[in-house]
Amino acid sequence: MKPIKVIKIAWLALLKSKIRSLLTMLGIIIGVAAVIIMIAISAGTEATIQEQITGLGSNLIYVSASFGRAGPGSDFNSGGLVYDDAFAIADQINGVAGVVVEQSSTQSIKAGDISLDSVTIMGTTADFPSVRDMEITSGRYFTQEEIDRTTSIAVLGSSLAEELFGDQDPFGETITVGGNIRLTVVGVFDEKGMVGDVDYDSRLYTPITIVLEKLTNNQFSRFMGDRVRLIYVEVDESVGSEGERTLDDVIYQIELLLAKRHDVTLDEPDFTITTQQDIITTQESTTAAFRSLLAWVAGVSLIVGGIGIMNIMLVSVTERTREIGIRQSVGATPNDIRWQFLTEALLLSLIGGLIGVTVGVIGSWVFGEASGMRTVIVASSVLLAFGSAATVGIFFGFYPANQAAQLDPIEALRYE
Repeated sequence: MKPIKVIKIAWLALLKSKIRSLLTMLGIIIGVAAVIIMIAISAGTEATIQEQITGLGSNLIYVSASFGRAGPGSDFNSGGLVYDDAFAIADQINGVAGVVVEQSSTQSIKAGDISLDSVTIMGTTADFPSVRDMEITSGRYFTQEEIDRTTSIAVLGSSLAEELFGDQDPFGETITVGGNIRLTVVGVFDEKGMVGDVDYDSRLYTPITIVLEKLTNNQFSRFMGDRVRLIYVEVDESVGSEGERTLDDVIYQIELLLAKRHDVTLDEPDFTITTQQDIITTQESTTAAFRSLLAWVAGVSLIVGGIGIMNIMLVSVTERTREIGIRQSVGATPNDIRWQFLTEALLLSLIGGLIGVTVGVIGSWVFGEASGMRTVIVASSVLLAFGSAATVGIFFGFYPANQAAQLDPIEALRYE
């Protein structure tokens, strides 16, 4: 029997029971749509996290303190990073474009008649705008000389400037921090928005020496002096592109420098170094495992749908036993019967797969719009879901088709 004729007969058989065929496809539709939507949510989350990581700045190396990991004989006040380590890295390491140290404090601030509580005061260094990819929209940023002199100046995040001064240009205005520290506004950052859970636009930025010397209130911090928890190192973009230096070379130079400065070995350092790619790779492995789990959970729906196809096809074989006998009596071979019922099962799964793909794509978009979460349609997930639907149709449709092909023609004609 010609394939076109087989498909036509199978299609007409499905149309005779439209409601039953639709209900049979429902499991496939739900399964395919679930796979596409869940993978779209996972991929969207992964893309958002990656953008947030890269949004912190470009080509960054994170040097973090590991207190308590210094070598034998060290006292409590040893180990970790100090403010001067940042200058040593900037001055002595080749391939470094900028170095930033940050120290934060939470204070109340006042400008004119407006007072705000629990505002993040971020003490930073001169390379902060370039390392953090932030632009000054008005005024200027402070210099290293002003940091060294502990000059009482500040740069405002865009939303903080608007909250304190409205549409007025705050350049030259005075802000009181912590009740008695007066800072003069010299600039305002352009809007950056949220990066992770950090709102960069609601912060006040000031020389780090202001925070270290005037806003460090707890005794532990004062005892630790100018120790810092994290140093951001921006690597020159040309590193690695000319073949002269690589990112690993810069990291190794930093390790050697800090090990020498802290009198520790590379086997037991009192600091750790990571890169943006390290963080992205860790995040990708986590989300990939999560995405696989979601896909397997959604795939269960496909299996349920396949079982539904098998069940309905077995019922169909029983109901059409006499029809099968008539076809066999006029010359249909067992292989013709087998292909007819297998084609019906395959059509059910393919049509259900196509509807499921449509529902999945539209559902992903609707979910993203309604929930505010980013969703990304992954082309491979569409192909995977549709291919799985076809496989399910063939796998679960073969047994009923084989049962129909094995019916005895005489017994089938006698069936009532």
